Amino acid sequence: MVSTKVLKVNSALPEPEKMAEAARIIRQGGLVVFPTETVYGIAADSNNPRTMDRLRAVKRRTDGKLFSILIAQRGIIDNYSSYTHPNLYKVVDKYWPGPLTVIVPSRHEGETLGIRMPDHTVALRLVEESGCTIAAPSANLEGRKPPTNCQEALQDLDGQVDLALDGGPVDFGISSTILDFTKTHPTVIREGVITQPDVDRTISKKCVLFVCTGNSCRSVMAEYLLKAKLIGREDVEVHSAGTSVFFKSPASHETIAVLRDKGINAAPHISRPLGSIMLKKSDLIFAMTRAHRAQILERVPSVEKRVYLLREFANNARGFEADLDVPDPIGQPHAAYQECLGMIQEAVEKIERLL
Repeated sequence: MVSTKVLKVNSALPEPEKMAEAARIIRQGGLVVFPTETVYGIAADSNNPRTMDRLRAVKRRTDGKLFSILIAQRGIIDNYSSYTHPNLYKVVDKYWPGPLTVIVPSRHEGETLGIRMPDHTVALRLVEESGCTIAAPSANLEGRKPPTNCQEALQDLDGQVDLALDGGPVDFGISSTILDFTKTHPTVIREGVITQPDVDRTISKKCVLFVCTGNSCRSVMAEYLLKAKLIGREDVEVHSAGTSVFFKSPASHETIAVLRDKGINAAPHISRPLGSIMLKKSDLIFAMTRAHRAQILERVPSVEKRVYLLREFANNARGFEADLDVPDPIGQPHAAYQECLGMIQEAVEKIERLL
């Protein structure tokens, strides 16, 4: 039997030519051993039936047991699953990239799928370079201990895989936590570094998001006002973001000044672009204007029942016949910022009571 070719790779800065060779082997139907932060795995093209038959034979795995897949970006999970509950995205946002596999309903009706985004440069580059959906079980025979270095992996697999990327020892040495979202309550069915109490704490938090354009004034005021009212509460997470943030920047000077007058320090704030994971993890989303609400729903239609105009919660709001937009104070005098803050504060006080 011919021994498996081994390439030593730099785990922090993997050599491009070595990653390209590994990716080419995968695309051609081969099997590649590679490191993750948990254990070593075997990468294969999940859409190649012959390759998957070979992988099952190498692993000595029964046909009925499915292989999880790897992704390199959080948002790509939507390509494989139609599951939209905020709890999934709360967990994904907190623990990916990291040692967590989630089981979710597949886009193929009646099927489920395990998905993971590893926290290891070699693994992520391999997924990106391969350009196909990577199935990636641990690099051991079924029932044996997963390997924590390349040498352990090749004790069983030498000559049975086409290439091994040796990135040195792994960080954790235990398989990823498996969290099943197909059950009534998200349930850890294999515990790793992340435990059921960790998951329960993450999903039990209400997530509130305020949205404006540049995330430099209106949404910042709302975020910091609500955070000030929720000091001491661990059950609510508050964020803000902008629909048109292209460069990170601090809050405007006037925003910082009017919040300082309320005893609130917003100087550390850095603007955040509005992302799909941020929207999907939020239980309550407050838009400053109708235009912002429309932009949110254009990006993620599934959050429609969780999006409100902030001024719907103001005492003087009378439904959609009223002007419910919070006007943008950018470029206006200090008094305009004070008026804007008062308008937002009125709504935030009501929201705080509802939380």
